[in-house]
Amino acid sequence: MNYHPKSDFMRVMIERGFLADCTDYQALDEAFVKGVVPGYIGFDATATSLHVGSLIQIMMLRWLQKCGGKPIVLMGGGTTKIGDPSFRADERPLLTDAQINSNIEGIKKAFSPYVRFGDGATDAVMVNNAEWLDALNYIGFLRDIGRHFSVNRMLSFESVKSRLDREQSLSFLEFNYMILQAYDFLELHRRYGCLLQMGGSDQWGNIVNGVDLTRRVVDGEVYGLTSPLLTTSDGKKMGKSQSGAVWLNGDLFSPYEFWQFWRNTTDADVGRFLKLYTELPLEECDRLGALGGSEINAAKVVLANAVTTFLHGAEAAAAAEATARDVFEKGGIGDELPTVTLEIGELAEGVGIVQLFVRAGLAASGKDAKRLILEGGAKVNDEIITDTSLRYGASHLVEPMKLTAGKKRHALVVLG
Repeated sequence: MNYHPKSDFMRVMIERGFLADCTDYQALDEAFVKGVVPGYIGFDATATSLHVGSLIQIMMLRWLQKCGGKPIVLMGGGTTKIGDPSFRADERPLLTDAQINSNIEGIKKAFSPYVRFGDGATDAVMVNNAEWLDALNYIGFLRDIGRHFSVNRMLSFESVKSRLDREQSLSFLEFNYMILQAYDFLELHRRYGCLLQMGGSDQWGNIVNGVDLTRRVVDGEVYGLTSPLLTTSDGKKMGKSQSGAVWLNGDLFSPYEFWQFWRNTTDADVGRFLKLYTELPLEECDRLGALGGSEINAAKVVLANAVTTFLHGAEAAAAAEATARDVFEKGGIGDELPTVTLEIGELAEGVGIVQLFVRAGLAASGKDAKRLILEGGAKVNDEIITDTSLRYGASHLVEPMKLTAGKKRHALVVLG
């Protein structure tokens, strides 16, 4: 973009790749120059942990604080009772109050490593929108807030339009979600002087609603800013691995598994992810991301160490790296791992995963290998696989491939 920001926050958002869209770049930039900007991101409590797809939002809150703003972490204790319908094909299952409160307790753990909470001007606060949403008077809410919303305009938002275009049901309950999210911004503005709502680009319609409502009701200048919805260079949604969601809570996804997720980043994503998920200088991110051949693996270790250190601490990151090195280089506990060497000629049509497990001695037969895979006991490069039809070619063996059966039996596959 051609805009040259004056504030540190807007400069970081643009230079490091956080910025997808903004309701008013220049006015928001000026607000950061003038003083402390309180800004919020909402997180619905649909599970006991956030996953790595939410990490870009958490990093935005971290940069907001580092650049002199005040992060507001909004827990969706109220909105979770409805569920955000944005770009979903079906309605979310409704959770009980007890389930939602339990989920919030789990989710809270992910924030303290990234932002500083307290009572200071730029200290983060955590708020639950159930405080005001649970107490709403329906008739009063419709009269005071509902009159500011045009159903015609709400139907035009892509998140709603895509659902209706597919002739999939959108309940009146879900349709109210965008009004409640807009009301959150108004309440946070009233209670905390909040000037900014941030979120992923799929939240643009909801964020614009909140900006418009707050301006109409209190005649105040507030702003919205979105980040790009991240996919990896091979088109996969960020936050998913072959074994499912990459959770931020260590009891659901161990620090070692988390480290391995980042270590397994595809070459093309390394530079971009270093900018988004670490605080390394931009020049260093570009240098590491431009490395070629086997040197890029060193950059992946830097990425894995930095991101794991943020979330789980330097000790956990060092232990994860040491474990990975022990398994790959020493075969774990000093033993050499059994190795299958494949010749380039036999990789023309790919070698099946079932065959690889048999050849590596990790399964007694093809039948045993299939059962192992289908039952979730097989891993490739520390990621669970459940598809017995997978095939691997030369491109998968640029570096050694690790096979795992159960928890302790490993083997390597290398290109001869």
